[in-house]
Amino acid sequence: MTRVQVQGIVKRFGDMPAIDGISLEVRPGELFTLVGPSGCGKTTLLRIIAGLLDQDAGSVLFNEDRMDEVPPYLRNIGVVFQSYAIFPHLTVGENIAYGLKARRVSPDRITAKVAEAGHLVQLEGLLDRMPSQLSGGQQQRVVLARALVIEPRLLLMDEPLSNLDAKLRVQIRSLIRAVQRELQITTIYVTHDQEEALAISDTIAVMDRGRVLQVGKPWELYLKPANRFVADFIGTMNVFRGRVEEGAAGDLRALVTGFGQRWQVPAAGAPGASISVGVRPESLALEPGANAGETWNSLTGMVTEAAYLGAVVRYEVRVADGLNVTADIHNPDFAAIRLVGDRVTLWFAASRAVLLPDQAGEA
Repeated sequence: MTRVQVQGIVKRFGDMPAIDGISLEVRPGELFTLVGPSGCGKTTLLRIIAGLLDQDAGSVLFNEDRMDEVPPYLRNIGVVFQSYAIFPHLTVGENIAYGLKARRVSPDRITAKVAEAGHLVQLEGLLDRMPSQLSGGQQQRVVLARALVIEPRLLLMDEPLSNLDAKLRVQIRSLIRAVQRELQITTIYVTHDQEEALAISDTIAVMDRGRVLQVGKPWELYLKPANRFVADFIGTMNVFRGRVEEGAAGDLRALVTGFGQRWQVPAAGAPGASISVGVRPESLALEPGANAGETWNSLTGMVTEAAYLGAVVRYEVRVADGLNVTADIHNPDFAAIRLVGDRVTLWFAASRAVLLPDQAGEA
């Protein structure tokens, strides 16, 4: 298995840094996802790792081997791009075999390996078909099989599901994850879809404007975002501005501007400092919790939207200063669903609040 190290990579296009001194480590056998908005540099970084772009500074290492002067065709990488790039005049099997033929593998070995790759991605019985006879999901499986059949040391995937509909995206991402786990192949995956990143990744790096803002397990980024950008990008976060006050027994509390309430939060900072308090929608309740010893905070407003989503009712509530708050109530009491125009009080446990620096790098 291959460990990938990215050390101080810089890439400029003109005067603009597309990659601004990024350092990362991808552990052997893990699925590592680069996620961020369009233009944040994630595809540029992937292309540098593949050798398709030269960096202006920094190094890329596979295990302990420096790759900076190694051309792409000698890096032994499987690549899956957003565009399928399937050869329309070749059958499914011939498309999968393309990389093996370029490596002058024997015909018998090619036949065996193509059959094996076809089985791996659930394309049995389709190897003699033409690409035009396949669905979008089947075509994506062809591309995946073609990348894996050469037994690469590293798999790179750039927005591989963006051309599929919602149901197919879920199916193919599950297949990719299952295959990656079975082969234990180190994989770097690029997406702008935070749900996709949460579902498929061992580790996620959130990027913005050529920099990495936070690296961690999916649940670490969701529950403990390093700053407001990460909190907003990974899931939905209600954010309240306030300041720190010194409370009883040295505890710190946030007085949230415009609400006139002192919320108990697990704060850290000097009294008087400005802070942002983040609360996830699922952390809000319509009744205070009954956990012994738990401190609960509240806010009151009017329901402006109520969306029934099956196991969840999502409320949009307008509170003081015109701020809209999103609350997800799971397993709701359907006889007591609130309607647009109703006044409600929302509660959240102090332990579920997160303090959010506004800028990357703030403490």
